[in-house]
Amino acid sequence: MTRTQNDRAELEGYDKLELGATGRPLRDFPEPRKLKGHGPARIISLCNQKGGVGKTTSTINLGATLAEYGRRVLAIDFDPQGALSAGLGVQTHDVTTIYDLLLSGRKDPQEAIQHTGVEGLDVIPANIDLSAAEVHLVNEVAREQILAGVLRKVSDDYDVILIDCQPSLGLLTVNALTASHGVLIPLECEFFALRGVALLVETIDKVRDRLNPAIALDGILATMYDSRTLHSREVLERVVDAFGDSVLETVIGRTVKFPDASVSGTPITQFAPEHQSSKQYRQLARELIARGAIA
Repeated sequence: MTRTQNDRAELEGYDKLELGATGRPLRDFPEPRKLKGHGPARIISLCNQKGGVGKTTSTINLGATLAEYGRRVLAIDFDPQGALSAGLGVQTHDVTTIYDLLLSGRKDPQEAIQHTGVEGLDVIPANIDLSAAEVHLVNEVAREQILAGVLRKVSDDYDVILIDCQPSLGLLTVNALTASHGVLIPLECEFFALRGVALLVETIDKVRDRLNPAIALDGILATMYDSRTLHSREVLERVVDAFGDSVLETVIGRTVKFPDASVSGTPITQFAPEHQSSKQYRQLARELIARGAIA
Protein backbone atom coordinates (compact mmCIF):
# COMPACT_ATOMS: atom_id res chain seq x y z
CA MET A 1 0.00 0.00 0.00
CA THR A 2 1.36 3.44 -0.91
CA ARG A 3 1.77 6.33 1.49
CA THR A 4 -0.91 8.26 -0.43
CA GLN A 5 -3.40 5.45 0.10
CA ASN A 6 -2.60 5.33 3.82
CA ASP A 7 -3.07 9.09 4.12
CA ARG A 8 -6.39 8.93 2.30
CA ALA A 9 -7.65 6.16 4.55
CA GLU A 10 -6.66 7.97 7.72
CA LEU A 11 -8.24 11.23 6.57
CA GLU A 12 -11.51 9.43 5.88
CA GLY A 13 -11.45 7.62 9.20
CA TYR A 14 -10.76 4.21 7.71
CA ASP A 15 -7.39 3.64 9.33
CA LYS A 16 -8.51 0.40 10.97
CA LEU A 17 -10.08 -1.08 7.84
CA GLU A 18 -8.32 -3.13 5.18
CA LEU A 19 -7.91 -1.23 1.92
CA GLY A 20 -8.44 -2.72 -1.50
CA ALA A 21 -6.32 -2.25 -4.61
CA THR A 22 -8.05 1.07 -5.39
CA GLY A 23 -7.01 2.52 -2.02
CA ARG A 24 -10.56 2.43 -0.66
CA PRO A 25 -11.88 0.21 2.15
CA LEU A 26 -12.84 -3.29 1.05
CA ARG A 27 -16.59 -3.76 1.10
CA ASP A 28 -18.50 -6.98 0.85
CA PHE A 29 -21.46 -6.13 -1.37
CA PRO A 30 -24.62 -8.00 -0.37
CA GLU A 31 -26.23 -10.84 -2.27
CA PRO A 32 -28.72 -9.24 -4.67
CA ARG A 33 -32.43 -9.67 -4.08
CA LYS A 34 -34.41 -11.94 -6.37
CA LEU A 35 -36.44 -10.25 -9.08
CA LYS A 36 -40.21 -10.62 -9.14
CA GLY A 37 -40.30 -10.27 -12.92
CA HIS A 38 -38.09 -9.66 -15.93
CA GLY A 39 -37.51 -6.68 -18.21
CA PRO A 40 -37.26 -4.16 -19.59
CA ALA A 41 -33.51 -4.51 -19.95
CA ARG A 42 -30.90 -1.95 -19.03
CA ILE A 43 -28.42 -1.86 -21.91
CA ILE A 44 -24.73 -1.55 -21.05
CA SER A 45 -21.85 -1.22 -23.52
CA LEU A 46 -18.43 -2.52 -22.55
CA CYS A 47 -16.27 -0.15 -24.48
CA ASN A 48 -12.62 0.80 -24.91
CA GLN A 49 -10.95 1.71 -28.20
CA LYS A 50 -7.79 -0.09 -27.11
CA GLY A 51 -7.75 -3.84 -27.74
CA GLY A 52 -6.75 -6.50 -25.24
CA VAL A 53 -8.06 -4.75 -22.14
CA GLY A 54 -10.58 -7.41 -21.07
CA LYS A 55 -13.82 -6.25 -22.74
CA THR A 56 -14.84 -9.67 -24.01
CA THR A 57 -13.68 -11.51 -20.90
CA SER A 58 -15.64 -9.09 -18.73
CA THR A 59 -18.76 -9.32 -20.91
CA ILE A 60 -18.73 -13.12 -20.74
CA ASN A 61 -18.08 -13.41 -17.03
CA LEU A 62 -20.24 -10.51 -15.88
CA GLY A 63 -23.09 -11.92 -17.95
CA ALA A 64 -22.62 -15.41 -16.52
CA THR A 65 -22.47 -14.09 -12.96
CA LEU A 66 -25.59 -11.96 -13.36
CA ALA A 67 -27.35 -15.05 -14.71
CA GLU A 68 -26.25 -16.91 -11.56
CA TYR A 69 -28.00 -14.19 -9.57
CA GLY A 70 -31.26 -14.78 -11.41
CA ARG A 71 -31.00 -12.05 -14.05
CA ARG A 72 -31.92 -12.76 -17.65
CA VAL A 73 -28.97 -11.59 -19.72
CA LEU A 74 -28.46 -11.09 -23.45
CA ALA A 75 -24.88 -10.60 -24.67
CA ILE A 76 -24.36 -8.90 -28.03
CA ASP A 77 -21.17 -9.76 -29.90
CA PHE A 78 -20.43 -6.45 -31.63
CA ASP A 79 -16.88 -7.21 -32.71
CA PRO A 80 -16.10 -8.76 -36.13
CA GLN A 81 -13.48 -10.97 -34.46
CA GLY A 82 -16.34 -12.89 -32.84
CA ALA A 83 -14.39 -13.53 -29.63
CA LEU A 84 -17.49 -13.29 -27.43
CA SER A 85 -19.28 -15.92 -29.52
CA ALA A 86 -16.26 -18.24 -29.40
CA GLY A 87 -15.84 -17.69 -25.68
CA LEU A 88 -19.42 -18.79 -25.09
CA GLY A 89 -19.17 -21.74 -27.47
CA VAL A 90 -21.91 -20.71 -29.92
CA GLN A 91 -22.12 -21.05 -33.69
CA THR A 92 -21.08 -18.06 -35.81
CA HIS A 93 -21.37 -19.39 -39.38
CA ASP A 94 -24.50 -20.37 -41.31
CA VAL A 95 -26.59 -18.70 -38.59
CA THR A 96 -28.29 -15.32 -38.26
CA THR A 97 -25.87 -12.82 -36.72
CA ILE A 98 -26.00 -9.22 -35.50
CA TYR A 99 -24.78 -8.19 -38.96
CA ASP A 100 -27.93 -9.61 -40.55
CA LEU A 101 -30.11 -7.75 -38.04
CA LEU A 102 -28.37 -4.44 -38.71
CA LEU A 103 -28.75 -4.70 -42.47
CA SER A 104 -32.33 -5.94 -42.53
CA GLY A 105 -34.81 -4.12 -40.34
CA ARG A 106 -37.39 -6.79 -41.16
CA LYS A 107 -35.52 -9.67 -39.51
CA ASP A 108 -36.77 -10.79 -36.09
CA PRO A 109 -33.91 -10.63 -33.54
CA GLN A 110 -35.28 -13.82 -31.98
CA GLU A 111 -33.92 -15.64 -35.03
CA ALA A 112 -30.38 -14.67 -34.03
CA ILE A 113 -30.54 -15.39 -30.30
CA GLN A 114 -28.67 -18.52 -29.21
CA HIS A 115 -28.74 -20.10 -25.76
CA THR A 116 -25.43 -20.78 -24.02
CA GLY A 117 -24.33 -23.38 -21.52
CA VAL A 118 -25.19 -20.90 -18.75
CA GLU A 119 -28.87 -20.88 -17.82
CA GLY A 120 -30.27 -17.38 -18.24
CA LEU A 121 -27.47 -16.17 -20.54
CA ASP A 122 -28.20 -15.82 -24.27
CA VAL A 123 -26.09 -14.35 -27.06
CA ILE A 124 -26.48 -12.79 -30.49
CA PRO A 125 -23.29 -13.84 -32.32
CA ALA A 126 -21.03 -12.05 -34.79
CA ASN A 127 -18.47 -13.06 -37.36
CA ILE A 128 -16.13 -11.39 -39.83
CA ASP A 129 -19.11 -10.20 -41.92
CA LEU A 130 -19.66 -7.49 -39.32
CA SER A 131 -16.50 -5.73 -40.52
CA ALA A 132 -18.44 -4.66 -43.62
CA ALA A 133 -21.30 -3.16 -41.64
CA GLU A 134 -19.86 0.35 -41.36
CA VAL A 135 -19.55 0.58 -45.17
CA HIS A 136 -23.14 -0.57 -45.67
CA LEU A 137 -24.61 1.64 -42.95
CA VAL A 138 -22.83 4.88 -43.77
CA ASN A 139 -25.56 6.09 -46.17
CA GLU A 140 -28.49 4.89 -44.04
CA VAL A 141 -30.89 7.40 -42.49
CA ALA A 142 -30.32 7.66 -38.70
CA ARG A 143 -27.42 5.23 -39.09
CA GLU A 144 -26.28 5.72 -35.47
CA GLN A 145 -29.61 4.41 -34.14
CA ILE A 146 -29.96 1.15 -36.06
CA LEU A 147 -28.77 -1.10 -33.21
CA ALA A 148 -31.12 0.68 -30.81
CA GLY A 149 -34.01 -0.26 -33.08
CA VAL A 150 -32.92 -3.91 -33.10
CA LEU A 151 -32.59 -4.13 -29.32
CA ARG A 152 -35.95 -2.48 -28.64
CA LYS A 153 -37.60 -5.59 -30.07
CA VAL A 154 -36.09 -7.89 -27.41
CA SER A 155 -35.44 -5.64 -24.42
CA ASP A 156 -38.65 -6.62 -22.62
CA ASP A 157 -37.45 -10.25 -22.45
CA TYR A 158 -34.24 -9.49 -20.51
CA ASP A 159 -33.04 -7.67 -17.41
CA VAL A 160 -29.62 -6.76 -18.82
CA ILE A 161 -28.21 -6.48 -22.34
CA LEU A 162 -24.40 -6.36 -22.51
CA ILE A 163 -22.75 -5.15 -25.73
CA ASP A 164 -19.16 -6.28 -26.34
CA CYS A 165 -17.81 -3.46 -28.52
CA GLN A 166 -14.95 -3.68 -30.98
CA PRO A 167 -11.69 -1.82 -30.18
CA SER A 168 -12.60 1.26 -32.19
CA LEU A 169 -14.54 4.51 -31.89
CA GLY A 170 -16.17 4.06 -35.32
CA LEU A 171 -19.80 3.81 -36.40
CA LEU A 172 -20.41 0.44 -34.74
CA THR A 173 -19.24 1.71 -31.36
CA VAL A 174 -21.31 4.89 -31.76
CA ASN A 175 -24.31 2.63 -32.51
CA ALA A 176 -23.65 0.73 -29.30
CA LEU A 177 -23.35 3.92 -27.24
CA THR A 178 -26.50 5.36 -28.79
CA ALA A 179 -28.42 2.21 -27.87
CA SER A 180 -27.09 2.05 -24.29
CA HIS A 181 -28.24 3.34 -20.94
CA GLY A 182 -24.75 2.93 -19.47
CA VAL A 183 -21.10 2.35 -20.33
CA LEU A 184 -18.62 0.16 -18.50
CA ILE A 185 -14.99 0.84 -19.39
CA PRO A 186 -12.59 -2.08 -18.82
CA LEU A 187 -9.12 -0.62 -18.34
CA GLU A 188 -5.94 -2.65 -18.33
CA CYS A 189 -3.59 -1.55 -15.53
CA GLU A 190 -0.95 -0.45 -18.02
CA PHE A 191 0.22 3.06 -18.96
CA PHE A 192 -0.71 3.04 -22.65
CA ALA A 193 -4.24 1.83 -21.83
CA LEU A 194 -4.62 4.79 -19.48
CA ARG A 195 -3.81 7.33 -22.20
CA GLY A 196 -6.91 6.53 -24.27
CA VAL A 197 -9.51 6.80 -21.52
CA ALA A 198 -9.83 10.59 -21.81
CA LEU A 199 -10.59 10.25 -25.55
CA LEU A 200 -13.22 7.60 -24.85
CA VAL A 201 -14.89 9.74 -22.16
CA GLU A 202 -14.92 12.63 -24.65
CA THR A 203 -16.65 10.38 -27.21
CA ILE A 204 -19.25 9.36 -24.62
CA ASP A 205 -19.87 13.05 -23.87
CA LYS A 206 -20.40 13.77 -27.58
CA VAL A 207 -22.87 10.90 -27.89
CA ARG A 208 -24.69 12.24 -24.81
CA ASP A 209 -24.89 15.73 -26.31
CA ARG A 210 -25.92 14.74 -29.82
CA LEU A 211 -27.57 11.31 -29.82
CA ASN A 212 -28.36 9.83 -26.40
CA PRO A 213 -28.86 12.28 -23.52
CA ALA A 214 -29.63 9.44 -21.08
CA ILE A 215 -26.31 7.60 -21.35
CA ALA A 216 -24.31 7.36 -18.10
CA LEU A 217 -20.83 6.18 -17.18
CA ASP A 218 -21.51 3.14 -15.01
CA GLY A 219 -17.88 2.78 -14.04
CA ILE A 220 -14.27 2.13 -14.96
CA LEU A 221 -13.23 -1.47 -14.30
CA ALA A 222 -9.54 -2.10 -13.63
CA THR A 223 -8.46 -5.36 -15.29
CA MET A 224 -5.29 -7.43 -15.60
CA TYR A 225 -4.10 -6.02 -12.28
CA ASP A 226 -0.91 -7.51 -10.84
CA SER A 227 -0.31 -6.34 -7.28
CA ARG A 228 3.29 -7.60 -7.48
CA THR A 229 4.30 -4.90 -9.96
CA LEU A 230 4.80 -1.26 -9.07
CA HIS A 231 3.58 -0.31 -12.55
CA SER A 232 0.11 -1.83 -12.01
CA ARG A 233 -0.22 -0.20 -8.62
CA GLU A 234 0.84 3.22 -9.92
CA VAL A 235 -1.49 3.10 -12.94
CA LEU A 236 -4.45 2.13 -10.76
CA GLU A 237 -3.66 4.92 -8.31
CA ARG A 238 -3.52 7.45 -11.16
CA VAL A 239 -6.88 6.24 -12.51
CA VAL A 240 -8.50 6.63 -9.08
CA ASP A 241 -6.97 10.10 -8.68
CA ALA A 242 -8.29 11.14 -12.10
CA PHE A 243 -11.77 9.56 -12.05
CA GLY A 244 -12.56 9.14 -8.34
CA ASP A 245 -15.72 7.21 -7.56
CA SER A 246 -16.24 6.38 -11.23
CA VAL A 247 -13.57 3.70 -10.71
CA LEU A 248 -15.25 0.54 -9.44
CA GLU A 249 -14.00 -0.95 -6.20
CA THR A 250 -13.83 -4.38 -7.79
CA VAL A 251 -10.49 -5.06 -9.49
CA ILE A 252 -9.93 -8.01 -11.83
CA GLY A 253 -6.54 -9.67 -11.45
CA ARG A 254 -4.33 -11.14 -14.15
CA THR A 255 -4.46 -14.94 -14.49
CA VAL A 256 -3.80 -17.67 -17.07
CA LYS A 257 -7.21 -19.14 -16.23
CA PHE A 258 -8.97 -16.70 -18.57
CA PRO A 259 -7.49 -18.04 -21.84
CA ASP A 260 -8.01 -21.59 -20.56
CA ALA A 261 -11.68 -20.85 -19.97
CA SER A 262 -11.99 -19.21 -23.41
CA VAL A 263 -10.60 -22.31 -25.12
CA SER A 264 -13.18 -24.43 -23.33
CA GLY A 265 -15.98 -22.10 -24.48
CA THR A 266 -17.22 -21.49 -20.94
CA PRO A 267 -17.10 -18.57 -18.49
CA ILE A 268 -14.47 -18.78 -15.79
CA THR A 269 -17.29 -18.93 -13.24
CA GLN A 270 -18.08 -22.39 -14.62
CA PHE A 271 -14.57 -23.41 -15.65
CA ALA A 272 -13.05 -22.63 -12.23
CA PRO A 273 -15.90 -21.55 -9.92
CA GLU A 274 -13.72 -21.29 -6.80
CA HIS A 275 -10.88 -19.39 -8.49
CA GLN A 276 -10.19 -15.86 -7.26
CA SER A 277 -11.18 -14.41 -10.65
CA SER A 278 -14.62 -16.03 -10.40
CA LYS A 279 -15.05 -14.42 -6.99
CA GLN A 280 -13.98 -11.06 -8.44
CA TYR A 281 -16.62 -11.20 -11.18
CA ARG A 282 -19.28 -12.13 -8.63
CA GLN A 283 -18.13 -9.13 -6.62
CA LEU A 284 -18.39 -6.99 -9.77
CA ALA A 285 -21.97 -8.10 -10.40
CA ARG A 286 -22.94 -7.36 -6.80
CA GLU A 287 -21.25 -3.96 -6.93
CA LEU A 288 -23.05 -2.92 -10.12
CA ILE A 289 -26.37 -4.03 -8.63
CA ALA A 290 -25.59 -2.15 -5.39
CA ARG A 291 -24.75 0.97 -7.44
CA GLY A 292 -28.09 0.73 -9.25
CA ALA A 293 -26.51 0.13 -12.66
CA ILE A 294 -28.36 -3.20 -12.85
CA ALA A 295 -31.68 -4.16 -11.30
